[in-house]
Amino acid sequence: MDKKNRILIVDDDQFNISVLTEILNNDYKIMTAESGGKALKAVAGPLPPDLILLDILMPEMDGYEVCEQIKADRSTAHIPIVFVTAVSEAMDAARAFEIGAVDYVTKPFNPVTVKARINTHIKLSSTLQALESALKEVKRLNGLLPICSCCKKIRDDKGYWKQVEMYLEEYSEAKFSHGMCPDCSDNLYGEEQWYKKMKERKKKT
Repeated sequence: MDKKNRILIVDDDQFNISVLTEILNNDYKIMTAESGGKALKAVAGPLPPDLILLDILMPEMDGYEVCEQIKADRSTAHIPIVFVTAVSEAMDAARAFEIGAVDYVTKPFNPVTVKARINTHIKLSSTLQALESALKEVKRLNGLLPICSCCKKIRDDKGYWKQVEMYLEEYSEAKFSHGMCPDCSDNLYGEEQWYKKMKERKKKT
């Protein structure tokens, strides 16, 4: 890639930082922070990361708190956060996704898995940001929208049928966020115990 995306690795263990840097260094520009406080400073700096690999268990400020603070700031909320946890550690996956994380990777690291997941979220985040930038220049949708009940294309004012994404680029000021619908969540995580517990908890509230 011509311009490397920036990855911020946040971990209080220098060994883990070294391993992740070795895995990702060829494809991304690596930033590092050994504490939650330093991570927040890096995110608020002039060159914020495009994705954050965030360790959960850290002294003073754990990964959950760091994630919550980043997502609470509108200027940084769009940055994808991937939690890092050891297989032996107890991770509250439901809480991680609820506060805004998009994924997690486990230690010891599988280079293929780490690269694939980060690449996926970098591409998705870049696409969403490009769409938001384009949509700032177009007008707000209003009135009735003729939409095909079969392929879901929308007919514009000139009678042409367009994909929903193309139509929105031209006629809306919609905002896109990094998320997953319930059906896709069920397909991806439906058999996970933490996901089942999260759904049960939501039913009771």
